[in-house]
Amino acid sequence: MARVLVIVPFPMDAENLGKRKAQLRSVKLGPDIAFDFKAVGIAPANYVSQQDALLADIGILEAGQKAQADGYDAVCIDTVSDSGVSALRSVLHIPVIGPGRHAMLTALMLGERFSIVCMWDRWRPLYTRTLAELGLESRCASIRSADLQPNNQELLGGREDEVFPVLLEVATRCVEQDRADVIILGSTTMHEAHAYLAERLPVPVINPGPLSYRLADTAIRLRLSHSKSTYPTPLTPRTDAIAAMGASALASEG
Repeated sequence: MARVLVIVPFPMDAENLGKRKAQLRSVKLGPDIAFDFKAVGIAPANYVSQQDALLADIGILEAGQKAQADGYDAVCIDTVSDSGVSALRSVLHIPVIGPGRHAMLTALMLGERFSIVCMWDRWRPLYTRTLAELGLESRCASIRSADLQPNNQELLGGREDEVFPVLLEVATRCVEQDRADVIILGSTTMHEAHAYLAERLPVPVINPGPLSYRLADTAIRLRLSHSKSTYPTPLTPRTDAIAAMGASALASEG
């Protein structure tokens, strides 16, 4: 059986981790693949600054750097920021899937231009960075925010009546005013709104987390992985040092 490690970018208890695992219900995968969800030991409170981005990269690298040695066949990162993807690709040979860039590239298989709908505008730099890396700025019709502060632990639970209509209004503006052909949810924390939006919008709506699981399954079956020409292996791997950094950070936070 194939095994995939899904790295959740925040420390959390079993109940909130289960809300992340619920993304699996949105994609049909065969009985010959299993997904294990693992929360990082160290992370920023949220992803709104350069310091946060650095902490996120280190935390995700530390959580996933031994995935191949532990017998996993692929790794998925549970954040549209794609934090840690490049670093993990440099130390692993198994596929490492980032939902942000893969959602954008998939959107271009379905339409000419896409819009990103996010919870709040402070996440905008996460998307503009990936768009610049991929050279896709001209294919992004818009980035629109619902102006609602997210909860990376409890997600949207209990806030459906408040959040879902606002997200629908924002996404509708993307389609009608910005002429987006495809909508991308701007965070895996928004996955609970996918069915609601997909049923009410006239264009495809991409749910990045479940998409990454399907792509991991496909990469495993086709025996494909990232190019080591782009993501070269370190001449001197520092696995123990990175693990020590994570342990030290956890100790300092009590």
